[in-house]
Amino acid sequence: MFQKISELETPQIYHHLVHGVVPRPIAWVSTLSKEGISNLAPYSFFSVASVNPPVLTVTAVPSRDKLEKDTLANLLETKECVVNVVTEDVLEIMNESCADFAHNQSEIDALNIETLASEMIQPAGIKAAKVRFECTLRDTIDIAKQPAGGVLILLDVVGIHIDDSVADGTQIDGKTLKALGKLGGNDYSTVNDQITLARPSAPKNSA
Repeated sequence: MFQKISELETPQIYHHLVHGVVPRPIAWVSTLSKEGISNLAPYSFFSVASVNPPVLTVTAVPSRDKLEKDTLANLLETKECVVNVVTEDVLEIMNESCADFAHNQSEIDALNIETLASEMIQPAGIKAAKVRFECTLRDTIDIAKQPAGGVLILLDVVGIHIDDSVADGTQIDGKTLKALGKLGGNDYSTVNDQITLARPSAPKNSA
């Protein structure tokens, strides 16, 4: 089966992307509005853009009836956020934070989610998150100003919190962390089954 994008409707394209690009890590992003109202929302369009300097990417894809999410609005105003890594033990409460809360309503307060003060920025991190990245806004890139058009958010990492329970010395132990991956629809994946395979060396050319 081959399909031309020009012949597909937006919902079909969305389905193919979120079911085909899997599993995706989940950034549970906490921000503050300029009025001091906390916001918390998960994003599965999430990755690393650079290591030196350390930059994370989160893409906000607005819904049909809301062209700007609270997370993006807060970031544009205050320039700070915490990217909390989603693990198996916070799946249910993370999912509850996906509900369509009012603009002036805090998901953190409404769901009684415990937080911890950040070291270098104002927004608090989620206490249950075993890895938290304190970030400042580097830039935003509008891919398209329309419903389902993405806004690529570039975040400079200024500090990293690693819970001792998932640390192997000074490093994160991925097997202990048990991060979740987002699949299509309402599905998620775990990393309980892992394959370890050393990267090979390129064969030397024989004379």
